[in-house]
Amino acid sequence: MSVIVILLGVSLLVALGFLGAFIWSVKNGQFEDDFSPAHRILFEDKKDNVND
Repeated sequence: MSVIVILLGVSLLVALGFLGAFIWSVKNGQFEDDFSPAHRILFEDKKDNVND
């Protein structure tokens, strides 16, 4: 029975860690640009013309 309590505590710590990482990433602007990543694949990459 004590194993269940330990595992419950560990899982709560892991969940709080992921929640903290999510809040940190939102505050740092990781999710601000949600338009261009979906359309970035439609544009061709510029080719570098390098002459040897």
